[in-house]
Amino acid sequence: MLRMARATTFVLALASPVAAQSLVPPQTVAHDDQGRATVRAVRLTQPLSLDGRLDEEVYRAIPPIDGFLQQVPQQGAPASEPTEMWVFFDEDNLYIAARCLDSQPGRIAANELRRDNNGIFENDNFGIALDTFLDRRNAYYFQTNAIGALRDATVTESGNNANWSTVWDVRTARTDTGYTLEMVIPFKSLRYRGAGPQTWGINVRRVVKWKNESSMLSQVPASFSAGWTQMSVAGTLVGLETPAQALNLELKPYGVTSLTTDRAARVPFSNDRKSSAGFDVKYGLTRGLTADLTVNTDFAQVEEDLQQVNLTRFDVFYPDKRDFFLEGQGIFDFGGQAGFSARTATVPIMFFSRRIGLSNGQSVPVIAGGRVTGKAGKFDVGGLAITTADKAEAGAVQTTFSAMRVRRNILRRSSVGFIATGRSPAGSASGTNALGGVDADFRFFDNIQANVYWARTSSAGLNGDDASYRTRFLYGGDRYGFEVDRVVIEPQFNPEVGFVRRGNVATNSASARFSPRMRRGRLVRRLTWQADLDYLTDAAGDQLEDRAVAGVFGVEFNSGDEVTVTGTRLYERLPRDFTISRGVVVPAGEYSYQMLNASYSLAQQRMVSGTASASYGSFYNGTRATAAYTGRIGFSPHLALEPNLTLNWVRLPYGDFDARLIGMRFVVSPTARLGFSSLTQFNPGAHSLTSSVRMRWEYTPGSDLYVVYSDGRDTAVANLPIVQNRSFAIKATRLFRF
Repeated sequence: MLRMARATTFVLALASPVAAQSLVPPQTVAHDDQGRATVRAVRLTQPLSLDGRLDEEVYRAIPPIDGFLQQVPQQGAPASEPTEMWVFFDEDNLYIAARCLDSQPGRIAANELRRDNNGIFENDNFGIALDTFLDRRNAYYFQTNAIGALRDATVTESGNNANWSTVWDVRTARTDTGYTLEMVIPFKSLRYRGAGPQTWGINVRRVVKWKNESSMLSQVPASFSAGWTQMSVAGTLVGLETPAQALNLELKPYGVTSLTTDRAARVPFSNDRKSSAGFDVKYGLTRGLTADLTVNTDFAQVEEDLQQVNLTRFDVFYPDKRDFFLEGQGIFDFGGQAGFSARTATVPIMFFSRRIGLSNGQSVPVIAGGRVTGKAGKFDVGGLAITTADKAEAGAVQTTFSAMRVRRNILRRSSVGFIATGRSPAGSASGTNALGGVDADFRFFDNIQANVYWARTSSAGLNGDDASYRTRFLYGGDRYGFEVDRVVIEPQFNPEVGFVRRGNVATNSASARFSPRMRRGRLVRRLTWQADLDYLTDAAGDQLEDRAVAGVFGVEFNSGDEVTVTGTRLYERLPRDFTISRGVVVPAGEYSYQMLNASYSLAQQRMVSGTASASYGSFYNGTRATAAYTGRIGFSPHLALEPNLTLNWVRLPYGDFDARLIGMRFVVSPTARLGFSSLTQFNPGAHSLTSSVRMRWEYTPGSDLYVVYSDGRDTAVANLPIVQNRSFAIKATRLFRF
């Protein structure tokens, strides 16, 4: 039985500049007993004028959609700051408009303008998620703040891909009662079942940062925390009609010119000037399946990686930031969410696109590649094949990389699937590598999840002991949480188009959490007590490798600030001598030590925000002290500094050393589509100083101009640091849609 929050019937004259159809069906918003909303979209006969002011006649004639419900701090209660919104459409576009009322508009946090930056989430913001296939699993979301920043992402059950971008626009206006906004999303930017009447899943979220309040059109349990894009509890959008399918073709050519110096390459070179051109093609095979083709791909616009201090024996993980690999990325997720704790490795990544086009820290030219991603009925499908060129100075030969992923939806929120990957160097049968695996993801009720997978690799010269598997159970309630996980990676498991931080290991983990919310606390919102256990052996289970027992206590304040204190006791067996720093070698053996860490996070509505932490404890029969700060100093929405500081003081019987990393990002954002940023990173232990400056101007939606400069310097010399590598590039792209 639907509980009607508003139901109005009306007739609208067509004399207004932006008019709805002459006879509009009842415009309603209703919430059922579970808090799910049903809303109706209204057709316009003329395009909406996008200025963010909501002063057209249509806003006075059509009742708004309202009745937002809190997720936090009081789950299910009406939002304390009202939100009114409208959903419109015409032959080409979907329009979302909203009036975000605020009793104290002077406290609205709006200090981030960078495209797709996570800081938008930390502002007062408004976002909409659209489940265009109504599968209650996948969606697109579009987000803005009170000053008109743009953030978009694709949504899958394994997580959100915030690096995905498409063509859309938004305008906002500040008022003495809050702020207003208008979004336009072309239907060509979305994928859906076909032309004609549609029923989509929908949810909308409003965040009032000064209250740390999150409210939604359809109620989302507080246990989902930031997971407001869980479409299984989303509402329903009706009344929408999409246009007949066009050619559905996008062509994006580019031109780039660069000047490069690399004195650390196998064959050093200076001022190597190159110019090239290429293009990307995107074609909608169906409304659900998209084919992408790239020719002579260039990645000159990619941001520099943030360096990390690594005092472990294992590789550091850096995510891929290259646009071509980002759309549809979530389809290739396998076996449950991958992650890496501070001490141990967990789930391997079976397909890791960063393996393509990079070798020994250098870029490798991409000759051509193709990809198909999307939905076919109840199946999620992803297929990819890319060939990279020879590059002697990077130690790379021409190689073809491939991946295939198919996942079928079963039950209400569960799925089963398989994955296959391959790496084939030209003319070298001995260098080929392949992987195959099957997985299942079971989700029941709101908070219960189970994951299983099994995968195996085939590599020349490696026979047997080449599998990996996992079993995991999770209960993630708001007040209580419990998780057990077992991951096994056999000694010769070798996914060369994937990422394995640590091989020949069996990881057994358990975690229990108690996190009550304070009912009427003015200062404290939530307390958390958590216990974690990691027990690692070799894959056969014969030898204990690592053990970590941790206790965590956390306090979440109503302001959005957080305090966390963690105590950890660890055991580690070093199978061989370990060079932890230049001239400092930790001998093989067994070590037990303990560590205490405390951190304080400041919410971003402050001028100075971020996380400061400190730790102290025993370490390889010595001691280790650490201090770190990662944050933001926001002078205005257009100007900010982002320092990143990590200091380690290590005192060991085998030698003392300091491991330090000092970084600073300077950000200038004149508009939401024009940004300048510089990043400087100094690593005294590695005698390296790296700098980069990047400009991105989205001069028209989907088309960009990039200017990028970067260099790396050796600071081990007595005088000025010597340039080891340097590059300057200008790249322009232009999007054509048919």
